[in-house]
Amino acid sequence: MRRIGPFLVTPNPSPSWGWSTIVSLLAIAGALVAAGGVFWAYGVAPLVAYRTMAEGTFLDPRALPEVVRRAIPLLLVGSGLVLAFRAQFWNIGAEGQILSGAVAATGVALFSPLPPALLIPGMFVAGFALGALWAAVPALLRLRWGAHEVLTTLLLNYVAAYGVEWLVHGPWKGSSMMGFAYTDLFPEAAWLPLLGTTRMHWPTLALGLGWAIFGSVLLSRTVLGFEIRVQGENPEAARYAGIPATRTVLAVALLSGGAAGLAGVGEVAGIHHRLLSPGQISMGYGYAGILVAWLARGNPLGAIPSAFLLGLVFTSGDVMQVALQMPFRVTDVFNGLLLLFLVGSTPLLQMRIRRVSGAGGEAWTSSS
Repeated sequence: MRRIGPFLVTPNPSPSWGWSTIVSLLAIAGALVAAGGVFWAYGVAPLVAYRTMAEGTFLDPRALPEVVRRAIPLLLVGSGLVLAFRAQFWNIGAEGQILSGAVAATGVALFSPLPPALLIPGMFVAGFALGALWAAVPALLRLRWGAHEVLTTLLLNYVAAYGVEWLVHGPWKGSSMMGFAYTDLFPEAAWLPLLGTTRMHWPTLALGLGWAIFGSVLLSRTVLGFEIRVQGENPEAARYAGIPATRTVLAVALLSGGAAGLAGVGEVAGIHHRLLSPGQISMGYGYAGILVAWLARGNPLGAIPSAFLLGLVFTSGDVMQVALQMPFRVTDVFNGLLLLFLVGSTPLLQMRIRRVSGAGGEAWTSSS
Protein backbone atom coordinates (compact mmCIF):
# COMPACT_ATOMS: atom_id res chain seq x y z
CA MET A 1 0.00 0.00 0.00
CA ARG A 2 1.36 3.41 -0.94
CA ARG A 3 -0.06 6.89 -0.91
CA ILE A 4 0.73 9.24 -3.82
CA GLY A 5 -0.72 12.69 -3.20
CA PRO A 6 -4.47 12.33 -2.82
CA PHE A 7 -4.40 8.72 -4.14
CA LEU A 8 -3.92 5.45 -2.26
CA VAL A 9 -2.39 2.63 -4.35
CA THR A 10 -2.92 -1.01 -3.29
CA PRO A 11 -2.42 -4.35 -5.11
CA ASN A 12 -5.35 -5.52 -7.22
CA PRO A 13 -4.97 -9.19 -8.25
CA SER A 14 -8.44 -9.29 -9.87
CA PRO A 15 -9.02 -6.07 -11.82
CA SER A 16 -12.59 -5.33 -12.82
CA TRP A 17 -13.71 -5.25 -16.45
CA GLY A 18 -14.20 -1.50 -16.22
CA TRP A 19 -10.69 -0.86 -14.89
CA SER A 20 -9.20 -3.14 -17.57
CA THR A 21 -11.04 -1.15 -20.24
CA ILE A 22 -9.85 2.18 -18.83
CA VAL A 23 -6.21 1.02 -18.70
CA SER A 24 -6.41 -0.40 -22.23
CA LEU A 25 -7.86 2.85 -23.59
CA LEU A 26 -5.12 4.83 -21.84
CA ALA A 27 -2.50 2.55 -23.43
CA ILE A 28 -4.07 3.01 -26.88
CA ALA A 29 -4.18 6.79 -26.36
CA GLY A 30 -0.50 6.78 -25.36
CA ALA A 31 0.38 4.76 -28.48
CA LEU A 32 -1.54 7.24 -30.65
CA VAL A 33 0.37 10.16 -29.15
CA ALA A 34 3.70 8.38 -29.65
CA ALA A 35 2.75 7.43 -33.23
CA GLY A 36 1.97 11.11 -33.81
CA GLY A 37 5.62 11.81 -33.07
CA VAL A 38 6.62 9.27 -35.73
CA PHE A 39 4.29 10.93 -38.28
CA TRP A 40 5.72 14.34 -37.41
CA ALA A 41 9.28 13.07 -37.84
CA TYR A 42 8.26 11.76 -41.27
CA GLY A 43 7.02 15.22 -42.23
CA VAL A 44 3.29 14.66 -41.80
CA ALA A 45 1.34 16.59 -39.19
CA PRO A 46 -0.18 14.10 -36.70
CA LEU A 47 -3.65 15.65 -36.96
CA VAL A 48 -3.51 15.41 -40.77
CA ALA A 49 -2.47 11.74 -40.50
CA TYR A 50 -5.29 10.89 -38.09
CA ARG A 51 -7.86 12.81 -40.15
CA THR A 52 -6.73 10.94 -43.28
CA MET A 53 -7.02 7.64 -41.44
CA ALA A 54 -10.55 8.47 -40.25
CA GLU A 55 -11.71 9.66 -43.68
CA GLY A 56 -10.25 6.58 -45.35
CA THR A 57 -11.79 4.08 -42.96
CA PHE A 58 -14.73 5.19 -40.79
CA LEU A 59 -16.10 7.68 -43.32
CA ASP A 60 -15.58 5.58 -46.45
CA PRO A 61 -18.20 2.81 -46.78
CA ARG A 62 -15.95 1.01 -49.29
CA ALA A 63 -13.18 0.72 -46.69
CA LEU A 64 -15.25 -0.82 -43.91
CA PRO A 65 -15.43 -4.28 -45.57
CA GLU A 66 -11.62 -4.18 -45.83
CA VAL A 67 -11.42 -3.51 -42.09
CA VAL A 68 -13.54 -6.59 -41.47
CA ARG A 69 -11.56 -8.63 -43.99
CA ARG A 70 -8.30 -7.78 -42.20
CA ALA A 71 -9.93 -8.53 -38.84
CA ILE A 72 -10.90 -12.12 -39.78
CA PRO A 73 -7.45 -13.76 -39.41
CA LEU A 74 -6.67 -11.51 -36.43
CA LEU A 75 -9.82 -12.70 -34.67
CA LEU A 76 -9.01 -16.38 -35.16
CA VAL A 77 -5.37 -15.98 -34.15
CA GLY A 78 -6.10 -13.64 -31.23
CA SER A 79 -8.90 -15.68 -29.66
CA GLY A 80 -6.73 -18.79 -29.91
CA LEU A 81 -3.77 -17.06 -28.31
CA VAL A 82 -5.94 -15.88 -25.42
CA LEU A 83 -6.40 -19.54 -24.45
CA ALA A 84 -2.67 -20.21 -24.73
CA PHE A 85 -1.69 -17.16 -22.72
CA ARG A 86 -4.23 -17.97 -19.98
CA ALA A 87 -2.29 -21.21 -19.38
CA GLN A 88 1.05 -19.37 -19.58
CA PHE A 89 1.95 -21.09 -22.84
CA TRP A 90 3.61 -18.21 -24.70
CA ASN A 91 2.85 -19.13 -28.28
CA ILE A 92 4.69 -16.63 -30.51
CA GLY A 93 4.44 -18.95 -33.51
CA ALA A 94 1.01 -18.09 -34.91
CA GLU A 95 2.67 -16.74 -38.06
CA GLY A 96 4.08 -20.17 -38.84
CA GLN A 97 0.82 -21.84 -37.87
CA ILE A 98 -1.07 -19.60 -40.33
CA LEU A 99 1.33 -20.67 -43.08
CA SER A 100 0.92 -24.33 -42.08
CA GLY A 101 -2.84 -24.03 -42.41
CA ALA A 102 -2.44 -22.40 -45.82
CA VAL A 103 -0.14 -25.21 -46.99
CA ALA A 104 -2.55 -27.90 -45.80
CA ALA A 105 -5.48 -26.19 -47.51
CA THR A 106 -3.50 -25.91 -50.75
CA GLY A 107 -2.61 -29.58 -50.63
CA VAL A 108 -6.27 -30.51 -50.28
CA ALA A 109 -7.44 -28.04 -52.95
CA LEU A 110 -4.91 -29.05 -55.61
CA PHE A 111 -4.03 -32.67 -54.93
CA SER A 112 -6.77 -34.43 -52.95
CA PRO A 113 -9.34 -36.74 -54.56
CA LEU A 114 -12.20 -35.20 -52.56
CA PRO A 115 -15.41 -34.40 -54.49
CA PRO A 116 -16.05 -30.66 -55.02
CA ALA A 117 -18.71 -30.48 -52.29
CA LEU A 118 -16.21 -31.67 -49.67
CA LEU A 119 -13.23 -29.58 -50.75
CA ILE A 120 -13.84 -26.57 -48.46
CA PRO A 121 -14.68 -28.66 -45.35
CA GLY A 122 -11.64 -30.81 -46.07
CA MET A 123 -9.42 -27.72 -46.40
CA PHE A 124 -10.58 -26.37 -43.04
CA VAL A 125 -10.06 -29.73 -41.31
CA ALA A 126 -6.59 -30.13 -42.82
CA GLY A 127 -5.66 -26.51 -42.03
CA PHE A 128 -6.74 -26.86 -38.42
CA ALA A 129 -4.89 -30.17 -38.06
CA LEU A 130 -1.56 -28.96 -39.49
CA GLY A 131 -1.72 -25.67 -37.58
CA ALA A 132 -2.36 -27.60 -34.37
CA LEU A 133 0.48 -30.04 -35.05
CA TRP A 134 2.82 -27.13 -35.80
CA ALA A 135 2.05 -25.71 -32.35
CA ALA A 136 2.26 -29.12 -30.67
CA VAL A 137 5.96 -29.44 -31.51
CA PRO A 138 7.13 -26.62 -29.16
CA ALA A 139 4.62 -27.78 -26.55
CA LEU A 140 6.17 -31.27 -26.54
CA LEU A 141 9.68 -29.78 -26.50
CA ARG A 142 8.74 -27.76 -23.42
CA LEU A 143 7.10 -30.70 -21.65
CA ARG A 144 9.81 -33.22 -22.51
CA TRP A 145 13.03 -31.20 -22.32
CA GLY A 146 12.02 -27.84 -20.86
CA ALA A 147 12.75 -25.88 -24.08
CA HIS A 148 11.17 -22.45 -23.77
CA GLU A 149 8.28 -22.07 -26.18
CA VAL A 150 8.99 -18.39 -26.93
CA LEU A 151 12.18 -19.43 -28.71
CA THR A 152 10.91 -22.62 -30.34
CA THR A 153 7.63 -21.17 -31.62
CA LEU A 154 9.47 -18.13 -32.98
CA LEU A 155 12.04 -20.26 -34.80
CA LEU A 156 9.33 -22.47 -36.28
CA ASN A 157 7.92 -19.35 -37.95
CA TYR A 158 11.06 -19.21 -40.07
CA VAL A 159 10.89 -22.93 -40.80
CA ALA A 160 7.32 -22.52 -42.05
CA ALA A 161 8.19 -19.46 -44.15
CA TYR A 162 11.13 -21.15 -45.84
CA GLY A 163 9.02 -24.27 -46.34
CA VAL A 164 6.38 -22.24 -48.19
CA GLU A 165 9.07 -20.54 -50.30
CA TRP A 166 10.46 -23.95 -51.25
CA LEU A 167 7.03 -25.23 -52.22
CA VAL A 168 6.04 -22.28 -54.42
CA HIS A 169 9.46 -22.19 -56.13
CA GLY A 170 9.79 -25.97 -56.31
CA PRO A 171 7.42 -28.92 -56.34
CA TRP A 172 4.18 -26.89 -56.18
CA LYS A 173 5.22 -24.14 -58.60
CA GLY A 174 2.33 -23.35 -60.93
CA SER A 175 2.53 -24.65 -64.47
CA SER A 176 1.15 -21.42 -65.96
CA MET A 177 2.72 -18.78 -63.71
CA MET A 178 5.64 -17.81 -65.99
CA GLY A 179 8.26 -18.04 -63.28
CA PHE A 180 6.29 -16.33 -60.51
CA ALA A 181 6.24 -17.87 -57.05
CA TYR A 182 2.65 -19.15 -57.19
CA THR A 183 0.94 -22.47 -57.29
CA ASP A 184 -1.79 -23.10 -59.81
CA LEU A 185 -5.19 -21.56 -59.05
CA PHE A 186 -7.50 -23.61 -56.87
CA PRO A 187 -10.56 -25.10 -58.58
CA GLU A 188 -13.58 -22.83 -58.06
CA ALA A 189 -15.15 -25.38 -55.70
CA ALA A 190 -12.30 -24.56 -53.29
CA TRP A 191 -13.02 -20.81 -53.29
CA LEU A 192 -14.74 -19.46 -50.20
CA PRO A 193 -17.94 -17.49 -50.87
CA LEU A 194 -17.70 -13.72 -50.37
CA LEU A 195 -20.20 -11.28 -48.94
CA GLY A 196 -21.64 -9.31 -51.86
CA THR A 197 -18.99 -7.48 -53.87
CA THR A 198 -16.58 -7.25 -50.95
CA ARG A 199 -13.60 -9.49 -50.13
CA MET A 200 -15.12 -10.65 -46.82
CA HIS A 201 -15.13 -14.46 -46.85
CA TRP A 202 -18.03 -14.91 -44.49
CA PRO A 203 -17.50 -18.62 -43.58
CA THR A 204 -14.15 -17.72 -41.98
CA LEU A 205 -15.72 -14.67 -40.31
CA ALA A 206 -18.41 -16.92 -38.81
CA LEU A 207 -15.71 -19.37 -37.71
CA GLY A 208 -13.81 -16.55 -35.98
CA LEU A 209 -16.86 -15.27 -34.11
CA GLY A 210 -17.80 -18.84 -33.18
CA TRP A 211 -14.26 -19.58 -32.02
CA ALA A 212 -14.27 -16.57 -29.68
CA ILE A 213 -17.60 -17.71 -28.17
CA PHE A 214 -16.31 -21.28 -27.89
CA GLY A 215 -13.17 -20.07 -26.09
CA SER A 216 -15.23 -18.04 -23.63
CA VAL A 217 -17.51 -20.99 -22.85
CA LEU A 218 -14.52 -23.32 -22.59
CA LEU A 219 -12.78 -21.10 -20.06
CA SER A 220 -15.82 -20.33 -17.92
CA ARG A 221 -17.99 -23.45 -18.08
CA THR A 222 -15.80 -26.54 -18.51
CA VAL A 223 -13.38 -28.58 -16.43
CA LEU A 224 -10.62 -28.04 -18.97
CA GLY A 225 -11.21 -24.29 -18.79
CA PHE A 226 -10.95 -24.39 -15.00
CA GLU A 227 -7.68 -26.31 -15.30
CA ILE A 228 -6.34 -23.80 -17.83
CA ARG A 229 -7.18 -20.89 -15.52
CA VAL A 230 -5.62 -22.52 -12.46
CA GLN A 231 -2.54 -23.56 -14.44
CA GLY A 232 -2.08 -20.02 -15.66
CA GLU A 233 -2.76 -18.20 -12.41
CA ASN A 234 -0.91 -20.49 -10.02
CA PRO A 235 1.05 -23.46 -11.45
CA GLU A 236 2.00 -24.61 -7.93
CA ALA A 237 -1.64 -24.73 -6.86
CA ALA A 238 -2.48 -26.61 -10.06
CA ARG A 239 0.20 -29.19 -9.31
CA TYR A 240 -1.01 -29.52 -5.71
CA ALA A 241 -4.58 -30.04 -6.98
CA GLY A 242 -3.43 -32.80 -9.32
CA ILE A 243 -4.06 -30.87 -12.53
CA PRO A 244 -1.73 -32.34 -15.19
CA ALA A 245 0.33 -29.62 -16.86
CA THR A 246 0.87 -31.91 -19.85
CA ARG A 247 -2.82 -31.98 -20.69
CA THR A 248 -3.45 -28.25 -20.30
CA VAL A 249 -0.33 -27.16 -22.20
CA LEU A 250 -1.00 -29.59 -25.05
CA ALA A 251 -4.68 -28.58 -25.18
CA VAL A 252 -3.99 -24.84 -25.46
CA ALA A 253 -1.18 -25.45 -27.96
CA LEU A 254 -3.46 -27.52 -30.20
CA LEU A 255 -6.37 -25.09 -29.90
CA SER A 256 -4.35 -21.93 -30.53
CA GLY A 257 -2.35 -23.51 -33.37
CA GLY A 258 -5.50 -24.93 -34.95
CA ALA A 259 -7.22 -21.55 -34.86
CA ALA A 260 -4.23 -19.94 -36.58
CA GLY A 261 -4.33 -22.73 -39.16
CA LEU A 262 -7.96 -21.87 -39.91
CA ALA A 263 -6.88 -18.27 -40.49
CA GLY A 264 -4.38 -19.52 -43.07
CA VAL A 265 -7.10 -21.47 -44.85
CA GLY A 266 -9.25 -18.33 -45.03
CA GLU A 267 -6.43 -16.31 -46.61
CA VAL A 268 -5.67 -18.75 -49.44
CA ALA A 269 -9.23 -19.98 -50.06
CA GLY A 270 -10.98 -16.64 -49.58
CA ILE A 271 -8.54 -14.07 -51.02
CA HIS A 272 -5.70 -15.46 -53.13
CA HIS A 273 -7.09 -18.83 -54.37
CA ARG A 274 -3.53 -20.15 -54.55
CA LEU A 275 -0.47 -20.52 -52.35
CA LEU A 276 2.06 -17.74 -52.74
CA SER A 277 5.06 -16.36 -50.88
CA PRO A 278 4.71 -16.06 -47.07
CA GLY A 279 4.65 -12.25 -47.03
CA GLN A 280 1.63 -12.24 -49.33
CA ILE A 281 -0.33 -14.84 -47.38
CA SER A 282 0.10 -13.23 -43.97
CA MET A 283 0.99 -9.57 -43.52
CA GLY A 284 2.17 -10.18 -39.97
CA TYR A 285 -1.22 -11.39 -38.74
CA GLY A 286 0.46 -13.95 -36.48
CA TYR A 287 2.42 -11.27 -34.64
CA ALA A 288 -0.47 -8.79 -34.59
CA GLY A 289 -2.61 -11.56 -33.07
CA ILE A 290 -0.42 -11.28 -29.97
CA LEU A 291 -1.62 -7.69 -29.68
CA VAL A 292 -5.22 -8.81 -30.12
CA ALA A 293 -4.83 -11.35 -27.32
CA TRP A 294 -3.14 -8.82 -25.06
CA LEU A 295 -5.86 -6.25 -25.67
CA ALA A 296 -8.48 -8.91 -24.90
CA ARG A 297 -7.07 -9.15 -21.37
CA GLY A 298 -7.62 -12.89 -21.06
CA ASN A 299 -11.19 -12.94 -22.39
CA PRO A 300 -11.71 -14.64 -25.79
CA LEU A 301 -14.78 -12.45 -26.39
CA GLY A 302 -12.54 -9.42 -25.93
CA ALA A 303 -10.67 -10.56 -29.05
CA ILE A 304 -13.66 -9.51 -31.18
CA PRO A 305 -13.33 -5.71 -30.69
CA SER A 306 -9.55 -6.02 -30.45
CA ALA A 307 -9.34 -7.76 -33.83
CA PHE A 308 -11.48 -5.09 -35.47
CA LEU A 309 -9.29 -2.37 -33.92
CA LEU A 310 -6.17 -3.99 -35.39
CA GLY A 311 -8.01 -4.51 -38.69
CA LEU A 312 -8.58 -0.77 -38.67
CA VAL A 313 -4.87 -0.17 -38.09
CA PHE A 314 -3.91 -2.41 -41.01
CA THR A 315 -6.43 -0.72 -43.32
CA SER A 316 -5.19 2.69 -42.16
CA GLY A 317 -1.73 1.66 -43.29
CA ASP A 318 -3.08 1.22 -46.83
CA VAL A 319 -4.84 4.59 -46.64
CA MET A 320 -1.71 6.44 -45.49
CA GLN A 321 0.37 4.71 -48.13
CA VAL A 322 -1.92 5.95 -50.91
CA ALA A 323 -2.95 9.35 -49.54
CA LEU A 324 0.24 10.46 -47.77
CA GLN A 325 2.90 8.38 -49.58
CA MET A 326 3.95 6.87 -46.27
CA PRO A 327 5.43 3.35 -46.23
CA PHE A 328 2.96 0.63 -45.31
CA ARG A 329 5.38 -0.56 -42.65
CA VAL A 330 4.38 2.46 -40.59
CA THR A 331 1.61 0.14 -39.34
CA ASP A 332 4.34 -2.10 -37.91
CA VAL A 333 5.65 0.91 -36.01
CA PHE A 334 2.18 1.62 -34.66
CA ASN A 335 1.66 -2.03 -33.73
CA GLY A 336 5.00 -2.04 -31.91
CA LEU A 337 4.09 1.12 -30.01
CA LEU A 338 0.71 -0.35 -29.14
CA LEU A 339 2.30 -3.51 -27.76
CA LEU A 340 4.88 -1.45 -25.85
CA PHE A 341 2.20 0.68 -24.19
CA LEU A 342 -0.03 -2.32 -23.45
CA VAL A 343 2.79 -4.26 -21.82
CA GLY A 344 3.88 -1.14 -19.99
CA SER A 345 0.37 -0.60 -18.66
CA THR A 346 0.19 -4.07 -17.08
CA PRO A 347 1.51 -2.93 -13.66
CA LEU A 348 -1.14 -0.19 -13.64
CA LEU A 349 -3.78 -2.85 -14.37
CA GLN A 350 -2.80 -4.71 -11.22
CA MET A 351 -3.20 -1.68 -8.97
CA ARG A 352 -6.25 -0.43 -7.16
CA ILE A 353 -6.18 3.36 -7.02
CA ARG A 354 -8.40 5.16 -4.57
CA ARG A 355 -8.72 8.84 -4.02
CA VAL A 356 -8.74 9.65 -0.38
CA SER A 357 -9.56 12.89 1.35
CA GLY A 358 -8.38 14.20 4.65
CA ALA A 359 -7.50 11.39 7.03
CA GLY A 360 -8.46 8.69 4.51
CA GLY A 361 -12.12 8.96 3.49
CA GLU A 362 -12.68 7.33 0.04
CA ALA A 363 -14.16 9.36 -2.79
CA TRP A 364 -13.28 7.25 -5.82
CA THR A 365 -11.78 3.83 -6.58
CA SER A 366 -10.36 2.39 -9.81
CA SER A 367 -12.16 -0.94 -9.34
CA SER A 368 -15.61 0.55 -8.96
